[in-house]
Amino acid sequence: MDLTDLKAAVCEANLDTVRTGLVMATFGNASGIDRNSGLVAIKPSGVPYDTMSPQDMVTVRLDGALVDNHYKPSSDLDTHLLLYRAFDGIGSVVHTHSTFATIFAQAMVPIPCFGTTHADYFRGTVPVTRHLTETEIRDSYVASTGQAIIDSFTDLDPMEIPAALVAGHGPFVWGRTPAEAAMNAHILEECARMAWYSMQLRPDLQSLPTALRDRHFLRKHGQAATYGQEEPA
Repeated sequence: MDLTDLKAAVCEANLDTVRTGLVMATFGNASGIDRNSGLVAIKPSGVPYDTMSPQDMVTVRLDGALVDNHYKPSSDLDTHLLLYRAFDGIGSVVHTHSTFATIFAQAMVPIPCFGTTHADYFRGTVPVTRHLTETEIRDSYVASTGQAIIDSFTDLDPMEIPAALVAGHGPFVWGRTPAEAAMNAHILEECARMAWYSMQLRPDLQSLPTALRDRHFLRKHGQAATYGQEEPA
């Protein structure tokens, strides 16, 4: 993907989070990476969504060096960069403060997989990070946020569970493309909402049986996926 197309896709992902009600004011941010060039495009810091255009997206290298634009990049840039370096299969990161996902993050409660809607997109419980230490908060808050997410995936596949809840903060979600990451952020919020209400009806509710969870996830993902139409020859 060339830089012009990348910026357009990242801008659209940012605007999509507003249209779907995941973001208000200037909260949240989306970014995307071109793996061939190693360039990352990300939302500028504090720029209102209603005036945002693809040209406003800030381009940086994976080491954080600014490439272009007169705007400062999102204040969450270092979190995005750490995720790109650690999870080499992802092409976009989206961060929101969407209501129900953030409720779980603030309560430090992982989002259980209670139903097949969740299992279609997340192969199991969406994890929540630990709280950062005082030293991490003081010396490297944004980068340490990224590291806390990475640490929570020691035994998980980030391509099978493309989201994490940052304790006391909110969700970070990713995908292969900006459009996919934005969609995953929307679906995560719906899964969190359904999980919340399910837990009110039945506090002792258990996660979906593994066989049913995997049946739904694998029909949409991986080499044996059967969902959807075949690509035209």
